[in-house]
Amino acid sequence: MSEVPAPESAARPGSTGRPDPTGGPESIEKYGYKQELRRSLSFRDLLVYGLVFMVPIAPFGIFGGVFQGSGGMVALTYIIGMVAMMFTALSYAQMSQAFPMAGSVYSYAGRGIAAPVGFLAGWMILLDYILVPGLLYLIAAVAMNSLVGSIPVWMWVVGFVVLNTAVNYLGVEMTAKVNKIMLIGELIVLLLFVVVGVVALMDGKGRGFDFTPLYNGDTFSWSLAFGAVSIAALSFLGFDGISMLSEENKDSAKAIGRSMVAALLLAGTLFIVQTWVASLLVEDPKALIANGDPDGTAFYDAARVAAGGWLAKLTAVATAVAWGFANSLVAQAATSRLLYAMARDRQLPSILAKVHPKHRVPVNATLLTAAVSLALGLYTSTRDDGITKLSSLVNIGALTTFLVLHVSVVVHYLVRHKSRDYWRHLIAPSIGFAILAYVVYKADDDAQRLGTIWFAIGLALLSGLVLAGRRPKISAIDPIEEPV
Repeated sequence: MSEVPAPESAARPGSTGRPDPTGGPESIEKYGYKQELRRSLSFRDLLVYGLVFMVPIAPFGIFGGVFQGSGGMVALTYIIGMVAMMFTALSYAQMSQAFPMAGSVYSYAGRGIAAPVGFLAGWMILLDYILVPGLLYLIAAVAMNSLVGSIPVWMWVVGFVVLNTAVNYLGVEMTAKVNKIMLIGELIVLLLFVVVGVVALMDGKGRGFDFTPLYNGDTFSWSLAFGAVSIAALSFLGFDGISMLSEENKDSAKAIGRSMVAALLLAGTLFIVQTWVASLLVEDPKALIANGDPDGTAFYDAARVAAGGWLAKLTAVATAVAWGFANSLVAQAATSRLLYAMARDRQLPSILAKVHPKHRVPVNATLLTAAVSLALGLYTSTRDDGITKLSSLVNIGALTTFLVLHVSVVVHYLVRHKSRDYWRHLIAPSIGFAILAYVVYKADDDAQRLGTIWFAIGLALLSGLVLAGRRPKISAIDPIEEPV
């Protein structure tokens, strides 16, 4: 993507992100970029995008793992996760107003702290964005194969990748339209499960109503609860993807932050309600805690207790479609925007910054994302532990990057611009940082190792760029204001 000089009359790079007086989006030309992506998304579109990315029925697929990891206190785990992510959403809201552009934490850390830090932040969250679509395709393919065994897993993977790539290629408006349809379908299935589940509990099925999904004195410990949050965080990841669409938002910059907070609150509430009902329908909680859920069917088994095989199959199909099409569709879109943002700053090959002249989408970044997801999905489909292993790895990149996000808020507002809004610019990001730091500490050992290795590779690449005289730089950053 070509760059244009920042107008001399533009606000200095330390902009606090005040929206345009007309209520429209802030121009990105002051930051050195042309407006190439089409601004067509409203607050409602952004909200729907975030909800679809998080998947309102996301707990269906990982319920058993969270149940085991939390000692049966699944609702408590999701409450802690929602609180932790809410602090993160507040930090996103602050930085999306300061720098209303694509790239998410890559842009926020790069401009809020320093360009090299932005490179490393973008590199770390790229790990999550690379792994997530492959995991989604694999889970969906395995679920569909269990229903239509004549079609092998790898063919389902190929089908989902091709379908999603075609939709994303046709433009963000097409993606938004599909999102709305998928969201309505997911909410109908979820409502049906909750209503049927509550009626079943009232009829004496399951264990009846109690508060053990929220607190169980026999199994509770803070270490256990926060350890399970590192698994449940997979359900929340996606609200941050809204920030990737900043340059396609047609409203003021505040719409990004508001839509993220709203999506997180709505999705978190749905997660808590559905897992509470499902937990009470688990026939043998002690066995599930002891043995885990290697086949990933714990939620569907709970649905079977509530209403028989038809509800179990319905929830399984809904999971496959939601993860393999709706969620992976928006995940692919977010990943391509991250690649696009880094490429136009010449921190990745410039070919990834190419925008389709008609559809106004980062076409090469979209195709590369599809190719990587396809390769990863096909490879893991040959492994017996593919889903389990990927599930334990996908969160570490995003959670680590969220830590950098909180630091960016403090550095940009409190240190650089001497803000006196201590709640939003110091206390809230500090609380969010502390919670997530503990969650990362309690994460799976393999995930921690992968995160460390990936960071080391990114640090080596950054060192190579510096030694080659190509130290990462970001357009329209005043060298006087940019910390060394």
